[in-house]
Amino acid sequence: MKFTLEKKDSQSQARAGLLETDHGDIQTPIFMPVGTAASVKAVHTRELKDDIHAQIILGNTYHLYLRPGLDILEKAGGLHKFNGWDRPILTDSGGYQVFSLSGTRKIKEDGVMFKSHIDGSKHHFTPENVMDIQRTIGADIIMAFDECTPYPCEYGYARNSMEMTHRWLKRCIGQFDSTEGKYGYSQTLFPIVQGSVYKDLRKQSAEFIAAQDREGNAIGGLSVGEPAEMMYEMTELVTDILPQDKPRYLMGVGTPANILECIALGVDMFDCVMPTRNARNGMLFTSEGFINIRNEKWKDDFSPIDPAIGGYVSTFYSKAYLRHLTVCKEILAAQIASIHNLSFYLWLVGQAREHILAGDFAVWKDHMVKKVSTRL
Repeated sequence: MKFTLEKKDSQSQARAGLLETDHGDIQTPIFMPVGTAASVKAVHTRELKDDIHAQIILGNTYHLYLRPGLDILEKAGGLHKFNGWDRPILTDSGGYQVFSLSGTRKIKEDGVMFKSHIDGSKHHFTPENVMDIQRTIGADIIMAFDECTPYPCEYGYARNSMEMTHRWLKRCIGQFDSTEGKYGYSQTLFPIVQGSVYKDLRKQSAEFIAAQDREGNAIGGLSVGEPAEMMYEMTELVTDILPQDKPRYLMGVGTPANILECIALGVDMFDCVMPTRNARNGMLFTSEGFINIRNEKWKDDFSPIDPAIGGYVSTFYSKAYLRHLTVCKEILAAQIASIHNLSFYLWLVGQAREHILAGDFAVWKDHMVKKVSTRL
């Protein structure tokens, strides 16, 4: 993997870059649609490419490990062959899902014992086998196995968790560097900065992660309930420490405004379930603000969903028609809304990139944050 920093904004820390992988190039800043169980919910692969213009998608190690299982994925030739996506894929380590199962898992130094949410069967994740699992899934970018601390979180717990995450990272690196990919293309490992919302821990973790000298780095443990301003403070602290010449991935973030503010702080990569999850509940993100399509006011609005962002779904279907489908609980409503929301997210980061390259990102960002935060 190769990362080239193409331009840095003079009024902020925003960057435009190019991430080159064996499955294609990624222009940053970028948003990655979440395909938890080998599928971005309600969206075809063709739509991801042709309508949404996704450059990379995310898969989830925990869910893929349980279903369809590693044997099926290996027989298929990896996740790319299984779901037909021939562009880059990033897999998270499953840590967030495992640690969210607080009632059915035990964390120890060697790893985590947990029960499947599907059938209650017991499983064991370690830093070593999570590297092997992600190798088998076949991701281009593999995430280190870490513990994602909750918010709020006591200082002592956050420190102990961070230190264990660092020890686990060393084991991840050892296993990753001593193994090869299975499908004939290169894979890379991103470590994850932790430390909850404590400045000294975040600084210590960012310095430790930077010292590992991997090809990219991630920031975890944010967007877990803390105030947005606290998220921005921690992000800025970390991006000031992480190397300039490597991509930075802020995990699980977030709203359109969150993404714009964190691009301004020097983040290059984002993922979040919000576009598709909110779409299924009738919330649409648009270039003028966000709307609840169930509201009566859209009943006879025959204008396109959002002509400004282009694309078939957003320019062909009317708000009135989508409201009708949503109220009737037609499956097509979830499909249209999901494709639109993802198209908007990719349009937004694409616009951010254009304005970074043009040299007027900071002014545009302040204007757009207000617009995307407006309820229509």
